[in-house]
Amino acid sequence: MIFSRFFRRQTQPEPKIEAGLRKSRRGIFRDIAALFERSEIDEELYDDLEALLIQADLGVETTLALLDNLRQRVRREGIKDPAEAREALRDEMVAQLEEATRNRKVKIYQRGVPFVTLVVGVNGTGKTTTIAKLARYHQDQGRSVMLVAGDTFRAAAIDQLKVWGERLGVPVISHAPGADPGAVVFDGMQAAFNRGIDILLIDTAGRLHTKYNLMEELKKIRRVIQRHVPEAPQEVLLVIDATTGQNGLVQARMFTEAAGVTDIAIAKLDGTAKGGIAFAIARELGTPISYVGTGEKVTDLAEFDPETYVDALFFGDDEEA
Repeated sequence: MIFSRFFRRQTQPEPKIEAGLRKSRRGIFRDIAALFERSEIDEELYDDLEALLIQADLGVETTLALLDNLRQRVRREGIKDPAEAREALRDEMVAQLEEATRNRKVKIYQRGVPFVTLVVGVNGTGKTTTIAKLARYHQDQGRSVMLVAGDTFRAAAIDQLKVWGERLGVPVISHAPGADPGAVVFDGMQAAFNRGIDILLIDTAGRLHTKYNLMEELKKIRRVIQRHVPEAPQEVLLVIDATTGQNGLVQARMFTEAAGVTDIAIAKLDGTAKGGIAFAIARELGTPISYVGTGEKVTDLAEFDPETYVDALFFGDDEEA
């Protein structure tokens, strides 16, 4: 299928994102593009589009909001040609993602002053692997990195972080399993200052019984961090597993409210054939998506850009553009 007949690509290719979205591009979003082959814009088109968008993990509320905006634009601009409606859909999808992107804070990195990223999320979302990918991302930018094993509830989490540290040549600060997370973070902050580290990535526990416990634990960690750097953590990154779809949003809301999340990383994007979860996150959480995990390699992390993301859902190395 030649997608240039349906959508006009408006961004430069991003190989990692295109590779990560290959399943989505070959599945539901191929079907979405094909809807607009018909000769007219009718209710059947909107009904079929609604069903596919929900199937693509946008969720009911996000899908209805997107379709409402599309309908209004079609009426307002007097669009009759399905090809023009396709372009309008692309624009509305980008706009939906950009709404949350506007909340993204400018990140300022200073040599020797730790830029602290507190990484939060439910266990099993790919949190530890995302930390390793972030470490490599910053290394590639010429920054020194240190890891802190703040998830002391799971011995496996500590061991996994140490393994990644050895592979990347990055120091890891850790205590024995069951230790006080605040004490580990305190040691990590001191070590980062003593060694002039640029980036400090702190893992946190992903399984606490109540929202109250989660909030109290994170408040304690914040207090420890701010003794050293008052404005830290400069980034609170929530890792969401793309393969969990709408189920992940329930947990994401809890972490967003409890942890003061500033940025979101979508992990395991290559493991789902849907890809629409980004739109639901942007609309329902309003938190900017900053990174996407696009594969299993430590280098498979890409910065998130709304236009690039939407275009990658419809174009790629497996399609003729």
